[in-house]
Amino acid sequence: MSAGELRRLFFAELSSGLKVVWPILSGLLGTMVALGIAIGQLEDWPLLDAVYFAFVSGLTIGYGDLVPTLPLSRVFAIGIGLTGVLLVGLIVAVGVRALELTSERQRKG
Repeated sequence: MSAGELRRLFFAELSSGLKVVWPILSGLLGTMVALGIAIGQLEDWPLLDAVYFAFVSGLTIGYGDLVPTLPLSRVFAIGIGLTGVLLVGLIVAVGVRALELTSERQRKG
């Protein structure tokens, strides 16, 4: 198999896997956004900053330019962090499975 065929097969498997877990992924994304908006309301941040904070914190980048100060906001931020770990883990698991299936198909044919 050529590199192009392997790449196409991998992305087909990845797409198939993401379709299967899409309800879970969308729930996790929705949870992150909702928690970010809640923090934004509590901290009086603009909506865009609140969503930005949710994804930067959820993806464990955490630049530190926006920091929740209220205790409830901090609890919600912990929730964002946990949700982000689940989100990234799920995407990585789907990617690894797609790579395994691609590798198996390469060995067979």
